[in-house]
Amino acid sequence: MAGDKDTLLAMGFDPARVEWALKATGNRGLQPAMDHILENESKPVPSTESVSEASSSAAPDVNMDVDEDEDAQALQSLGAAANAAEAKSIKCSECGKIFKNTALAEFHAEKSGHDQFEESTEEVKPLTEEEKKEKLAELRAKMAEKRSRKAVEDAAEQKANEQLRRKAGKDMHKVREELQAKEAIKEAQQKKREKIEEAKARAAVKAQIEADKKARAEKAAREKALREGRPIEDVGSSTSTPPPVQSSSSASGVAGKDFKETRLQIRMSTGGQPYTTSLPSDSPLSAVAEFLASQTLDVNVDSVTFAQHFPRKTFAKTDFSKSLRELGLTPSAVLIATP
Repeated sequence: MAGDKDTLLAMGFDPARVEWALKATGNRGLQPAMDHILENESKPVPSTESVSEASSSAAPDVNMDVDEDEDAQALQSLGAAANAAEAKSIKCSECGKIFKNTALAEFHAEKSGHDQFEESTEEVKPLTEEEKKEKLAELRAKMAEKRSRKAVEDAAEQKANEQLRRKAGKDMHKVREELQAKEAIKEAQQKKREKIEEAKARAAVKAQIEADKKARAEKAAREKALREGRPIEDVGSSTSTPPPVQSSSSASGVAGKDFKETRLQIRMSTGGQPYTTSLPSDSPLSAVAEFLASQTLDVNVDSVTFAQHFPRKTFAKTDFSKSLRELGLTPSAVLIATP
């Protein structure tokens, strides 16, 4: 009967087992069909053709004296109870939340770490429009909070990275400055050495020039003496006899003319260790300035001045072209140099 079949299907029984039960019981009602289904629940469903026709044509059960309408009502009530007991949701035993399907329950388990779930007869009711709006607003608020938190974390990370970058830049700048300072010191020392060497070379060239001039003068004097038949005299000695002077200073000056070299001690007015040298007595005072400039960078040939403490005397710029002999500095003297 179509009514019995629909009732059994509404109760949740498998359609193939319903067909088997109705055919096997000869369509004698709901109760025999349901008894057949429960008795053969663990057995596989045979094909419809293999079901015995004898069973289908069997006589009605003698005990079937209950009114068919009452059986239907009883079975419908039983089906409703079975449907009511059917699981309609999955419930988290730890927090009490219910989920419509397994996928949502698994998502909740991944997020919360909960692992205790059970089937529930509670039905997940669809959200109303107001609840949907509230859920959407809540979701938007959570997303905004998450974005804000992420922005704060990104800003902090960016700030830390910027600090590291600046520190690295400062360290590199410091290293670069130190390298540049070392290079500048090396360059200054090289220039100082070059300047000293240049001054020494210039002084040596001038001394050689003076020596060459003196040698040429001596040669010319000898040749002239030979031509005139006079005895050869030293060019360094005076060609004319000076008038006799009783002054001791004049006698000292005349005696000084006999020395070919002059030994000098030069002291700086700013202090420090003195410099000593020996120069030809015919060398100009400017040669002393050039010698001093070759020894220290503190002295400039064009600006340095010289003086004597005893006898007290200050040499002017016009004296720089005069020889040490003419200035009375032979055979030795002590000069005070002011840079």
